[in-house]
Amino acid sequence: MARKPSRSVAAIPEFVPLHVARRLLLHGAGLVDEAGPSASVTGTATADEVRSLIDRLGFVQLDSICVVERAHHHVLWTRLQSYRPALLDELQRTGRIFEQWTHDASVIPGDWFPHWRRRFDRAAWGAWLSRQMGADGPKLLKQIRRRVEREGPLLARDFESNGKRAGAWWDWKPAKAGLEYLWRTGHLSIPYRVGFEKVYDLTERVLPKVHGAATPSEREHVDWACRTALDRLGVATARELAAFWNSVTAAQAHAWCLRNLHAGLIVTVTLEGERPKAKPVFAWKDWKQRAAAICEPSSRMRLLSPFDPLVRDRSRCAHRFGFEYRFEAFVPAAKRKYGYYVLPILQGDRLVGRLDPKFDRGTGVLRLKRLCWEPCVARTRARRAAIESAAAEYAGFHGAERFEFEP
Repeated sequence: MARKPSRSVAAIPEFVPLHVARRLLLHGAGLVDEAGPSASVTGTATADEVRSLIDRLGFVQLDSICVVERAHHHVLWTRLQSYRPALLDELQRTGRIFEQWTHDASVIPGDWFPHWRRRFDRAAWGAWLSRQMGADGPKLLKQIRRRVEREGPLLARDFESNGKRAGAWWDWKPAKAGLEYLWRTGHLSIPYRVGFEKVYDLTERVLPKVHGAATPSEREHVDWACRTALDRLGVATARELAAFWNSVTAAQAHAWCLRNLHAGLIVTVTLEGERPKAKPVFAWKDWKQRAAAICEPSSRMRLLSPFDPLVRDRSRCAHRFGFEYRFEAFVPAAKRKYGYYVLPILQGDRLVGRLDPKFDRGTGVLRLKRLCWEPCVARTRARRAAIESAAAEYAGFHGAERFEFEP
């Protein structure tokens, strides 16, 4: 009887140590200082530097909670400490970034706007929108669009009528729903915000350079979405690639992985610490060379936003860093374990603790209400000095006169 051919070496998944997976992820998340620790803390940031940083991250999630500073500004400052919020507004007003949906509202490099057209085409009217806008919804949408076209950038409150219902067309709730639908389908865009309120205008006026660009084919879009996701995640399952932009299905991402595996561009890998029979994990063929070229992560501490891309996927965060993180702002106070707006603390390639801050704007004091180190982290004098230095930098960014650690 003929012997079955042995399994080829090439078919055996390559082993990725956990510290290498962490380094690839930190690099993709913009948390490795390429030119040394001082590069991100000196000088004055420019709009070009901020735009390059957003390119590197892929997108930055927007969030309205302002316990200390809004998440999008915090995420950018963590990586570029000479960053100032006015720079993001400048980029948005000039169309170099645009605001749209990924897994949530985010700012995204303007060059990638054509890829969102496929998402616009899939946006459905939906039962919720029907309830908000009523039977005359389609007519109201035309009215809203014509008014924006005629008057220019408008806020949702510009459609109010002094608190009184002004007929079917300009009641605030239907108009707000219509503005959001027109934004989510690409007819309107957000040139800037007033406070945190969206301002709406015609997309062709907000993004004139990319508005007329050709729409990528579905295959081109899937390739772009999976390729750019893998660049930033380092190693990932097909489902993780799909979830990065939330613009392709897991099945589409899986098909992309099989095509590129067959073409020899990616390889299957096993991650240290992964449970047996886990879903296939993929990496670029040259993942070892990519990892070797990454600088050693800085030993300085960084206070991360709860919405930082490093911790957005809780399962990945737990696996790579052994760090179980839950955002507790919406948890009843009595049931919170760590606090309302807890910041993960990054040092080197480890998440070493968490801190619950509150900015008392009346007194100008940044109150650090609870500092919790991870169980395996030694409470040394050096670490205490590092957290005090990180807190001082964080307080300085927010304009706090001083900071205080509470017992």
